[in-house]
Amino acid sequence: MDSDTSSAFQNNLTCSICMNYFLDPVTIDCGHSFCRLCLYLCWEEAQTPRHCPECKGVSEKPDFKTNIALKSLASIAREDRANYIKSSEEQICVAHKEAKELFCKDEKGLLCAVCSESPEHAAHSHSPIQWSAEEYREKLLKRMNSLWNMTQEMKNNLKQEAKKTKSLKDYMASRRVMIQAEYQKIHLFLYEEERLHLNSMEREAKEIFQQLKESELRMTQQKESLKGMLRELTDMCHKPNLKLLQVRREVQMQKPQPVNPELTLWHVTGIPDMLNTFRVDNVLRAETISCRISLHKSLSAICGGDRDSASREPQRVQGFAALGTHTFTSGRHYWEVDMLNHSMWILGVCKDSLTSNTDIIAYYKEASLLFSLKVNDHYCLSTNCPPFIQYVKMPLGKIGVFLDYDNATVSFYDAENSSLICSLFSSPFSSPLKPFLCFDSP
Repeated sequence: MDSDTSSAFQNNLTCSICMNYFLDPVTIDCGHSFCRLCLYLCWEEAQTPRHCPECKGVSEKPDFKTNIALKSLASIAREDRANYIKSSEEQICVAHKEAKELFCKDEKGLLCAVCSESPEHAAHSHSPIQWSAEEYREKLLKRMNSLWNMTQEMKNNLKQEAKKTKSLKDYMASRRVMIQAEYQKIHLFLYEEERLHLNSMEREAKEIFQQLKESELRMTQQKESLKGMLRELTDMCHKPNLKLLQVRREVQMQKPQPVNPELTLWHVTGIPDMLNTFRVDNVLRAETISCRISLHKSLSAICGGDRDSASREPQRVQGFAALGTHTFTSGRHYWEVDMLNHSMWILGVCKDSLTSNTDIIAYYKEASLLFSLKVNDHYCLSTNCPPFIQYVKMPLGKIGVFLDYDNATVSFYDAENSSLICSLFSSPFSSPLKPFLCFDSP
């Protein structure tokens, strides 16, 4: 074969992309052939539709079969090229001056025929260089195809991740609208509940105001009647003895009963979930300290006792104090205390320095406290600052305390009814606060 024919033959066995003999040639729709992976990598970077790298013709097929004849011819061309370099010094055995035409698979080296029969290599596996090279080339092609398949799988995975990203963005936008709609429904529901709550409270208060007004009228009338009876009895006392003894009038006195303004503690939706978000357990010590609780007479007067008793010495009742195990300097915190078996108690928070003094009431302006006192057949609830009073028929069970340190607010809840008892607002807290509890003996 002359040189021109040989050159043309070799050119037709060369991939125009990598400029080397074909490895795994494929022939596309237009008739041009390329190494499979060269073509795929070329198309990987290009936009669809796929074009032939040479003639720019459109190829419709996504995949092709190996051109076996072209692959075989390319292998022959590589072998022919290898024959031209057999005479190089690297290909000649120094010991036997023969061409190294065999490949030792055990030592991964080239051998001449004489070396392969030597005791050193006789037990090794030998094969012609071309065979070994083609065998190894096939292994590399399988590995390359495997890597390409992995690349395509990764490409598909990237597409899936991109789809997930877009889907998530779309879903987040829709989810935002859905969540806003849900909260709007809750806001509307709570607004309606708030309106019903306030309207019911107004009606209830109106009825109590009417009862108080009627009670005041009865007491005023009773007072005038009693004054008339006093004047009449005074006149009787000035009568002569004989006439005085002849009077047989019985003096009857009926004292009107005062009205206790008992407002209903209304359930508030969502209170338990909100409060339990800030729940703190074991805020009070398990052990209690026996002490003499001082309940100032002014509290008793506010709760319906004798007004004149406010000037007397404070009542001192045997009871117990439970001091806080936590000290709060910021944030929001909620805890519950069961007071069902106690008729008189003091609950809330105070300055850390005051918990060592159980006679806390003397310093109540430095604390936010709720007081409970049984008065006759009802219970009086009151606060220290600002002064507040409320009457309830039944003793409260679990009392929830919510401290919002940053907003200087302490709220008390009927935990079993999920209702607000009262909230105390003060100037910003400037010192550490501890939970505090005093209670009488059951």
